[in-house]
Amino acid sequence: MNKRLNIIALVLLFGSCYHWSIAQITSIHAIEPINKHYASLQKLDASAQANFAWMDTLAHPPELYKSVAILLAMAKPHYLTSDQVDFLVYSVQYPANSSVQTRAELDFLLDLQEKRTDKEVELVMTFAEVGYWPDANFGEKHPRYQKNLEYLFYECAEVVGENCSAANYPKTSKLLQGIMNDMRIMEFAVKYHLLRARPYQLEPKLKPTTIMGSPSFASGHTLWAYIQAYAWSELMPEKRQQYLDLAYEIGLSREIMGVHYPSDEEAARQ
Repeated sequence: MNKRLNIIALVLLFGSCYHWSIAQITSIHAIEPINKHYASLQKLDASAQANFAWMDTLAHPPELYKSVAILLAMAKPHYLTSDQVDFLVYSVQYPANSSVQTRAELDFLLDLQEKRTDKEVELVMTFAEVGYWPDANFGEKHPRYQKNLEYLFYECAEVVGENCSAANYPKTSKLLQGIMNDMRIMEFAVKYHLLRARPYQLEPKLKPTTIMGSPSFASGHTLWAYIQAYAWSELMPEKRQQYLDLAYEIGLSREIMGVHYPSDEEAARQ
């Protein structure tokens, strides 16, 4: 799956911006291997366990569906084709709710919850506010228009400095707007196809810092964090590790909040 998804990433980054064939793009950096805490979790059995079959009937409840998110899932891609979006939707799957892996992931989240500090909560809730939304970029009179562009350049500003902005780099802004448009389509097309229950919907001991209105898999915050990190690191290869470290921190913040499984983050990264 990874090789085929990497081809999609190539098209997403460059397909409509330059008249290059994929064969000509030979220097794009390969995705890093699975590491950190998910390296051990992903080795566990992800299959359904008959003794806990009732858990596999649980899904994100329909009364929490978000109509705006569903509309984004149905939007027209900017760089990707609709066939590529469909391929992505049917190529990914999360560990069964009843699986050994999911149980281990829930225990990991419970441990994070027990150890999280007030300072960590403040940081993760700051990350939670960040995110680019295509609808807020529809016109300059939108009340979130300027903040939306600021969030579009959030990672670059964090790594390089506040000079990295949409105003200073309008062509890069246009590239990123197309990428983030497709990112939201990818996110919600997968979420509403699979309808994974949030961790706190499976484990009552989890007390999330906020309640989410969309399904769990995959993590939208982590998806935008990595898709931007990969894009920026192609433009600034020498900063790649700094971008990836920031993306990991953003992804981990969703676990500290208790709103995503580690497998949500890894799927988003890939």
